[in-house]
Amino acid sequence: MYYIDPHIHMVSRTTDDYQAMRAAGIVAVIEPAFWLGQARTEASSFKDYFSTLVGWERFRASQFGIKHYCTIGLNSKEANNEALAEKVMDLLPLFAAKEGVVAIGEIGYDDQTAAEDKYFRLQIELALKFNLPVMVHTPHRDKKNGTIRSMDVLEEHGIAPHMVVIDHNNEETAKHVLDRGYWTAFTIYPNTKMGNERMVEVVKQYGSERIIVDSSADWGVSDPLSVPKTAALMLERGIAKEDVHLTCYKNALTAYSQSGQMHEEDWKNEMVITQDSLFEGSSVLRGQEAKEIVYPNIIIEN
Repeated sequence: MYYIDPHIHMVSRTTDDYQAMRAAGIVAVIEPAFWLGQARTEASSFKDYFSTLVGWERFRASQFGIKHYCTIGLNSKEANNEALAEKVMDLLPLFAAKEGVVAIGEIGYDDQTAAEDKYFRLQIELALKFNLPVMVHTPHRDKKNGTIRSMDVLEEHGIAPHMVVIDHNNEETAKHVLDRGYWTAFTIYPNTKMGNERMVEVVKQYGSERIIVDSSADWGVSDPLSVPKTAALMLERGIAKEDVHLTCYKNALTAYSQSGQMHEEDWKNEMVITQDSLFEGSSVLRGQEAKEIVYPNIIIEN
């Protein structure tokens, strides 16, 4: 089987991760703009970071047979620095139309402050202007109320549920999000939040319609192989292969292809890579001899 990880922060990961991911069957990733762990203090830091997402990281993934897409947005934590947030909002339209940008995100609430609400709303309007999907970050604290509030705000702005992926769900929020028609995503972590054992039970209870599995792997304790590992556990526990295909591949493709930027043809054909290509003068090699790597056509299940 082949997989998409539609929420993973690859700027935090190594080339070993890319190699392991491709070997495990991950053919495409989506990297959301997010908080770096330490708050940025200048708008230029955001500009360089966004440039990395649409530039170097997209190139780096390609050198390991993985198609890289991203989302662009001001994260909720840094929305609370309003002087900086205003400058970042000026940058976002410059990147929203870049090649490979499949959504505005990840946006939403952290502490559910007035500033977070202001910039959440402004970015929903930006997504409507550019006809892009939205990736919503639900808060880690007071999750249920924050998730419901997020959906209320989205509906106030008139964005269609099929254009929104609400992420970081758990058992407490899943039914609320599904009942209101949104794509319902779950980030699978090794030790906290949603584990893959719990994810199996969610799929058993709700099925596979509009459910998406991702890793959200970043600079913290996380696993870039969460999607294929969860898929394997689903199969082991008797979940149908078609349901695994939907939750770990097809649903993400359907949701984010609405951007017009993501197409299955981007990765399904044979790829031949020598890793000696350059991006602005840099390659992924460090003195090694370039070797030809062939990634065969993938088999798409019916």
